[in-house]
Amino acid sequence: MKRINNVLGLILFVGISIFFAGCSKKAEQKELKVYSIIHEEETVALTKLFTEKTGIPVSFLRASTGELVNRVITEKDNPQADILLGGASSYHIQAAKEGALEVYKSDAAKNLPDYAVAEDGTWTGFCVLTLGIGINEERYAKKFADIPEPKTWEDLLNPAYKGEIVLTNPVASSTAYLFVQDQLQRLGWEKGWDYLLKLAPLVGQFPDSGSAPAKLIGTGEYALGVSYIHALAKYKAEGFNVKMIAPPQTVGDVDCISIMKNTQNLDAAKKFVDFMLSKEAQELMSSIDFTIPVNPEAKGAEGSIPVASLDLIKYDVQKASKQKDEVLKKWAAEVK
Repeated sequence: MKRINNVLGLILFVGISIFFAGCSKKAEQKELKVYSIIHEEETVALTKLFTEKTGIPVSFLRASTGELVNRVITEKDNPQADILLGGASSYHIQAAKEGALEVYKSDAAKNLPDYAVAEDGTWTGFCVLTLGIGINEERYAKKFADIPEPKTWEDLLNPAYKGEIVLTNPVASSTAYLFVQDQLQRLGWEKGWDYLLKLAPLVGQFPDSGSAPAKLIGTGEYALGVSYIHALAKYKAEGFNVKMIAPPQTVGDVDCISIMKNTQNLDAAKKFVDFMLSKEAQELMSSIDFTIPVNPEAKGAEGSIPVASLDLIKYDVQKASKQKDEVLKKWAAEVK
Protein backbone atom coordinates (compact mmCIF):
# COMPACT_ATOMS: atom_id res chain seq x y z
CA MET A 1 0.00 0.00 0.00
CA LYS A 2 2.87 2.32 0.85
CA ARG A 3 4.45 1.59 -2.53
CA ILE A 4 1.16 2.34 -4.30
CA ASN A 5 0.85 5.59 -2.40
CA ASN A 6 4.41 6.52 -3.38
CA VAL A 7 3.62 5.82 -7.05
CA LEU A 8 0.42 7.84 -6.84
CA GLY A 9 2.29 10.66 -5.17
CA LEU A 10 4.93 10.59 -7.87
CA ILE A 11 2.27 10.73 -10.59
CA LEU A 12 0.54 13.60 -8.81
CA PHE A 13 3.85 15.46 -8.42
CA VAL A 14 4.70 15.03 -12.10
CA GLY A 15 1.20 16.17 -13.11
CA ILE A 16 1.41 19.28 -10.93
CA SER A 17 4.91 20.01 -12.23
CA ILE A 18 3.73 19.80 -15.85
CA PHE A 19 0.74 22.01 -15.04
CA PHE A 20 2.86 24.69 -13.42
CA ALA A 21 5.45 24.45 -16.18
CA GLY A 22 2.63 25.13 -18.65
CA CYS A 23 1.36 28.02 -16.57
CA SER A 24 4.87 29.40 -16.24
CA LYS A 25 5.40 29.16 -20.00
CA LYS A 26 2.10 30.96 -20.57
CA ALA A 27 2.95 33.63 -18.03
CA GLU A 28 6.32 34.18 -19.70
CA GLN A 29 4.74 34.69 -23.14
CA LYS A 30 6.06 38.15 -23.89
CA GLU A 31 3.86 40.77 -25.49
CA LEU A 32 4.79 41.71 -29.06
CA LYS A 33 4.87 45.48 -29.57
CA VAL A 34 4.07 46.92 -32.99
CA TYR A 35 4.48 50.37 -34.49
CA SER A 36 1.74 50.41 -37.11
CA ILE A 37 1.50 52.71 -40.11
CA ILE A 38 -1.43 50.85 -41.65
CA HIS A 39 -4.97 51.77 -40.58
CA GLU A 40 -6.16 50.91 -37.09
CA GLU A 41 -9.00 48.67 -38.31
CA GLU A 42 -6.58 46.48 -40.27
CA THR A 43 -4.05 46.48 -37.42
CA VAL A 44 -6.66 45.30 -34.93
CA ALA A 45 -7.90 42.52 -37.23
CA LEU A 46 -4.41 41.29 -38.11
CA THR A 47 -2.99 41.35 -34.59
CA LYS A 48 -6.10 39.63 -33.25
CA LEU A 49 -5.78 36.82 -35.80
CA PHE A 50 -2.06 36.50 -35.05
CA THR A 51 -2.76 36.13 -31.33
CA GLU A 52 -5.48 33.55 -32.02
CA LYS A 53 -3.05 31.50 -34.12
CA THR A 54 0.04 31.79 -31.92
CA GLY A 55 -1.11 32.73 -28.42
CA ILE A 56 1.29 35.68 -28.49
CA PRO A 57 -0.33 38.89 -27.15
CA VAL A 58 0.15 42.07 -29.20
CA SER A 59 -0.10 45.78 -28.44
CA PHE A 60 0.37 48.51 -31.01
CA LEU A 61 0.84 52.23 -31.53
CA ARG A 62 -0.73 53.67 -34.67
CA ALA A 63 0.78 56.87 -36.13
CA SER A 64 1.99 58.42 -39.39
CA THR A 65 4.94 57.08 -41.38
CA GLY A 66 7.29 59.95 -40.62
CA GLU A 67 6.64 59.86 -36.89
CA LEU A 68 7.12 56.12 -36.51
CA VAL A 69 10.19 55.85 -38.76
CA ASN A 70 11.81 58.64 -36.76
CA ARG A 71 10.95 56.77 -33.55
CA VAL A 72 12.50 53.58 -34.89
CA ILE A 73 15.73 55.38 -35.78
CA THR A 74 15.89 57.34 -32.51
CA GLU A 75 15.22 54.23 -30.42
CA LYS A 76 17.55 51.89 -32.32
CA ASP A 77 19.80 51.21 -29.32
CA ASN A 78 16.86 50.63 -26.99
CA PRO A 79 13.79 49.83 -29.11
CA GLN A 80 10.39 50.42 -27.54
CA ALA A 81 8.68 48.20 -30.14
CA ASP A 82 9.55 45.00 -31.96
CA ILE A 83 7.90 45.49 -35.37
CA LEU A 84 7.43 48.32 -37.85
CA LEU A 85 4.28 47.46 -39.81
CA GLY A 86 3.54 49.38 -43.00
CA GLY A 87 5.17 52.22 -44.89
CA ALA A 88 6.70 52.28 -48.35
CA SER A 89 10.04 50.57 -48.94
CA SER A 90 12.06 53.82 -49.10
CA TYR A 91 11.27 54.47 -45.42
CA HIS A 92 12.40 51.01 -44.36
CA ILE A 93 15.56 51.45 -46.43
CA GLN A 94 16.17 54.71 -44.57
CA ALA A 95 15.76 52.98 -41.19
CA ALA A 96 18.02 50.12 -42.30
CA LYS A 97 20.77 52.56 -43.33
CA GLU A 98 20.61 54.03 -39.84
CA GLY A 99 21.22 50.55 -38.40
CA ALA A 100 17.76 50.35 -36.86
CA LEU A 101 16.48 47.14 -38.49
CA GLU A 102 17.17 43.45 -37.93
CA VAL A 103 18.03 41.12 -40.80
CA TYR A 104 15.42 38.40 -41.28
CA LYS A 105 14.92 36.41 -44.48
CA SER A 106 11.67 34.57 -43.94
CA ASP A 107 11.04 31.24 -45.64
CA ALA A 108 7.56 32.62 -46.35
CA ALA A 109 9.15 35.18 -48.72
CA LYS A 110 10.68 32.62 -51.09
CA ASN A 111 7.85 32.85 -53.63
CA LEU A 112 7.37 36.61 -53.44
CA PRO A 113 8.33 38.89 -56.38
CA ASP A 114 11.82 40.43 -56.21
CA TYR A 115 10.49 43.95 -55.70
CA ALA A 116 8.84 42.86 -52.46
CA VAL A 117 12.00 41.53 -50.79
CA ALA A 118 15.01 43.53 -49.62
CA GLU A 119 18.32 42.11 -50.81
CA ASP A 120 19.81 42.59 -47.34
CA GLY A 121 16.80 41.03 -45.59
CA THR A 122 15.89 44.10 -43.53
CA TRP A 123 12.33 44.48 -44.88
CA THR A 124 9.70 42.54 -46.80
CA GLY A 125 6.64 43.78 -48.69
CA PHE A 126 3.21 42.38 -47.85
CA CYS A 127 0.94 44.35 -50.22
CA VAL A 128 1.26 46.46 -53.36
CA LEU A 129 0.64 50.21 -53.20
CA THR A 130 -0.37 52.22 -56.28
CA LEU A 131 -1.34 55.87 -56.59
CA GLY A 132 -4.28 57.34 -58.44
CA ILE A 133 -6.59 60.33 -58.70
CA GLY A 134 -9.75 60.32 -56.61
CA ILE A 135 -12.83 62.25 -57.69
CA ASN A 136 -15.96 63.05 -55.73
CA GLU A 137 -18.31 62.92 -58.70
CA GLU A 138 -21.12 64.97 -57.13
CA ARG A 139 -18.88 67.84 -56.01
CA TYR A 140 -16.92 67.73 -59.25
CA ALA A 141 -20.12 67.99 -61.32
CA LYS A 142 -21.21 71.06 -59.32
CA LYS A 143 -17.83 72.80 -59.44
CA PHE A 144 -16.52 71.83 -62.86
CA ALA A 145 -19.46 70.89 -65.06
CA ASP A 146 -17.70 72.14 -68.21
CA ILE A 147 -14.31 70.50 -67.52
CA PRO A 148 -13.72 66.83 -68.41
CA GLU A 149 -12.60 64.72 -65.46
CA PRO A 150 -8.79 64.49 -65.16
CA LYS A 151 -7.26 61.37 -66.67
CA THR A 152 -3.54 62.14 -66.32
CA TRP A 153 -1.25 63.73 -63.73
CA GLU A 154 -0.88 66.73 -66.04
CA ASP A 155 -4.63 67.29 -66.02
CA LEU A 156 -4.43 68.19 -62.32
CA LEU A 157 -2.50 71.36 -63.21
CA ASN A 158 -5.66 73.09 -64.44
CA PRO A 159 -5.79 76.45 -62.56
CA ALA A 160 -9.56 76.01 -62.20
CA TYR A 161 -8.91 73.33 -59.58
CA LYS A 162 -7.29 75.78 -57.14
CA GLY A 163 -8.37 74.90 -53.59
CA GLU A 164 -10.22 71.74 -54.66
CA ILE A 165 -7.29 69.30 -54.52
CA VAL A 166 -6.17 67.44 -51.40
CA LEU A 167 -2.65 65.97 -51.23
CA THR A 168 -0.87 64.52 -48.23
CA ASN A 169 2.21 66.25 -46.82
CA PRO A 170 5.28 64.30 -48.05
CA VAL A 171 7.32 65.33 -45.00
CA ALA A 172 4.98 63.28 -42.82
CA SER A 173 3.48 60.70 -45.18
CA SER A 174 4.95 57.99 -47.37
CA THR A 175 1.90 58.29 -49.63
CA ALA A 176 2.76 61.81 -50.74
CA TYR A 177 6.49 61.12 -50.90
CA LEU A 178 5.72 58.31 -53.33
CA PHE A 179 3.71 60.80 -55.41
CA VAL A 180 6.60 63.29 -55.36
CA GLN A 181 9.00 60.57 -56.49
CA ASP A 182 6.58 59.50 -59.22
CA GLN A 183 6.85 62.98 -60.76
CA LEU A 184 10.63 63.27 -60.29
CA GLN A 185 11.31 59.85 -61.77
CA ARG A 186 8.91 59.96 -64.71
CA LEU A 187 9.74 63.56 -65.72
CA GLY A 188 13.30 63.97 -64.45
CA TRP A 189 14.53 66.22 -61.65
CA GLU A 190 13.99 69.67 -63.21
CA LYS A 191 10.69 68.98 -64.98
CA GLY A 192 9.48 66.99 -62.00
CA TRP A 193 10.00 69.96 -59.68
CA ASP A 194 8.38 72.27 -62.23
CA TYR A 195 5.32 70.03 -62.08
CA LEU A 196 5.25 69.87 -58.27
CA LEU A 197 5.69 73.62 -57.82
CA LYS A 198 2.84 74.28 -60.26
CA LEU A 199 0.57 71.80 -58.49
CA ALA A 200 1.27 72.89 -54.89
CA PRO A 201 -0.54 76.29 -55.08
CA LEU A 202 -3.67 74.48 -56.32
CA VAL A 203 -3.78 72.19 -53.27
CA GLY A 204 -6.34 73.20 -50.66
CA GLN A 205 -4.98 71.02 -47.85
CA PHE A 206 -1.84 69.03 -47.04
CA PRO A 207 -2.89 66.65 -44.22
CA ASP A 208 -0.21 64.54 -42.52
CA SER A 209 -2.09 61.24 -42.71
CA GLY A 210 -1.88 59.18 -45.90
CA SER A 211 -5.45 58.01 -45.38
CA ALA A 212 -6.89 61.55 -45.23
CA PRO A 213 -7.28 62.35 -48.96
CA ALA A 214 -9.51 59.35 -49.71
CA LYS A 215 -11.70 60.22 -46.71
CA LEU A 216 -11.92 63.93 -47.59
CA ILE A 217 -12.80 63.09 -51.19
CA GLY A 218 -15.34 60.48 -50.10
CA THR A 219 -17.12 62.86 -47.74
CA GLY A 220 -17.23 65.55 -50.41
CA GLU A 221 -14.95 68.10 -48.75
CA TYR A 222 -12.79 68.18 -51.86
CA ALA A 223 -13.53 67.41 -55.49
CA LEU A 224 -10.12 65.91 -56.26
CA GLY A 225 -7.14 64.33 -54.57
CA VAL A 226 -4.16 62.04 -54.83
CA SER A 227 -4.51 58.81 -52.90
CA TYR A 228 -3.67 55.15 -52.87
CA ILE A 229 -6.10 53.47 -55.22
CA HIS A 230 -6.99 50.81 -52.67
CA ALA A 231 -8.09 53.52 -50.19
CA LEU A 232 -10.38 55.02 -52.82
CA ALA A 233 -11.75 51.56 -53.65
CA LYS A 234 -12.60 51.05 -49.99
CA TYR A 235 -14.63 54.26 -49.76
CA LYS A 236 -16.38 53.44 -53.02
CA ALA A 237 -17.33 49.99 -51.68
CA GLU A 238 -18.73 51.65 -48.55
CA GLY A 239 -21.13 53.67 -50.70
CA PHE A 240 -19.31 56.99 -50.99
CA ASN A 241 -19.51 58.90 -54.27
CA VAL A 242 -15.90 58.22 -55.26
CA LYS A 243 -14.39 57.52 -58.65
CA MET A 244 -10.91 56.07 -59.10
CA ILE A 245 -8.63 57.11 -61.94
CA ALA A 246 -5.41 55.18 -62.56
CA PRO A 247 -3.40 57.68 -64.65
CA PRO A 248 -0.65 56.62 -67.05
CA GLN A 249 2.85 56.53 -65.57
CA THR A 250 1.71 56.05 -62.03
CA VAL A 251 3.92 54.41 -59.43
CA GLY A 252 3.81 51.15 -57.55
CA ASP A 253 5.59 50.24 -54.33
CA VAL A 254 5.04 47.84 -51.45
CA ASP A 255 3.85 48.27 -47.89
CA CYS A 256 6.60 46.69 -45.80
CA ILE A 257 7.23 45.01 -42.50
CA SER A 258 10.52 44.94 -40.61
CA ILE A 259 11.94 43.94 -37.23
CA MET A 260 13.68 46.38 -34.88
CA LYS A 261 17.38 45.91 -34.29
CA ASN A 262 18.12 44.91 -30.69
CA THR A 263 14.58 43.69 -30.07
CA GLN A 264 14.28 41.51 -26.97
CA ASN A 265 11.40 39.58 -28.56
CA LEU A 266 13.02 38.33 -31.75
CA ASP A 267 11.30 34.93 -32.03
CA ALA A 268 7.83 36.44 -31.73
CA ALA A 269 8.77 39.19 -34.18
CA LYS A 270 9.89 36.63 -36.76
CA LYS A 271 6.62 34.75 -36.33
CA PHE A 272 4.70 37.98 -36.96
CA VAL A 273 6.65 38.61 -40.19
CA ASP A 274 5.90 35.05 -41.33
CA PHE A 275 2.25 35.61 -40.50
CA MET A 276 2.04 38.88 -42.49
CA LEU A 277 3.45 37.12 -45.56
CA SER A 278 0.86 34.36 -45.38
CA LYS A 279 -2.09 33.94 -47.74
CA GLU A 280 -4.51 34.16 -44.81
CA ALA A 281 -3.18 37.48 -43.46
CA GLN A 282 -2.96 39.16 -46.86
CA GLU A 283 -6.45 38.10 -47.89
CA LEU A 284 -7.76 39.36 -44.55
CA MET A 285 -6.11 42.72 -45.11
CA SER A 286 -7.41 42.98 -48.69
CA SER A 287 -10.94 42.15 -47.51
CA ILE A 288 -10.80 45.20 -45.23
CA ASP A 289 -8.99 47.82 -47.30
CA PHE A 290 -8.76 46.43 -50.87
CA THR A 291 -4.98 46.21 -50.93
CA ILE A 292 -3.30 44.00 -53.54
CA PRO A 293 -1.49 41.02 -51.94
CA VAL A 294 2.10 40.24 -52.91
CA ASN A 295 1.71 36.56 -51.99
CA PRO A 296 0.87 34.93 -55.35
CA GLU A 297 -1.46 32.48 -53.61
CA ALA A 298 -3.57 35.27 -52.06
CA LYS A 299 -6.49 36.86 -53.90
CA GLY A 300 -7.34 40.55 -53.72
CA ALA A 301 -10.83 41.58 -52.63
CA GLU A 302 -13.46 42.08 -55.32
CA GLY A 303 -13.26 45.73 -56.37
CA SER A 304 -9.50 46.00 -55.99
CA ILE A 305 -7.51 46.90 -59.12
CA PRO A 306 -4.98 44.27 -60.23
CA VAL A 307 -1.40 45.43 -60.84
CA ALA A 308 -1.47 44.01 -64.39
CA SER A 309 -4.04 46.62 -65.44
CA LEU A 310 -1.87 49.59 -64.37
CA ASP A 311 0.64 51.62 -66.41
CA LEU A 312 3.52 51.82 -63.94
CA ILE A 313 6.86 53.60 -64.20
CA LYS A 314 10.00 51.62 -63.42
CA TYR A 315 10.29 52.86 -59.87
CA ASP A 316 13.81 53.15 -58.46
CA VAL A 317 13.30 52.69 -54.74
CA GLN A 318 17.01 53.10 -53.97
CA LYS A 319 17.03 56.49 -55.68
CA ALA A 320 13.88 57.47 -53.77
CA SER A 321 15.56 56.58 -50.49
CA LYS A 322 18.86 58.26 -51.36
CA GLN A 323 17.15 61.52 -52.38
CA LYS A 324 14.72 61.62 -49.50
CA ASP A 325 16.46 64.18 -47.26
CA GLU A 326 17.26 66.46 -50.20
CA VAL A 327 13.74 66.23 -51.63
CA LEU A 328 11.97 66.89 -48.34
CA LYS A 329 14.28 69.79 -47.52
CA LYS A 330 13.51 71.37 -50.89
CA TRP A 331 9.78 70.70 -50.44
CA ALA A 332 9.76 72.30 -46.99
CA ALA A 333 11.66 75.35 -48.27
CA GLU A 334 9.64 75.93 -51.42
CA VAL A 335 6.18 74.55 -50.67
CA LYS A 336 5.49 74.52 -46.90
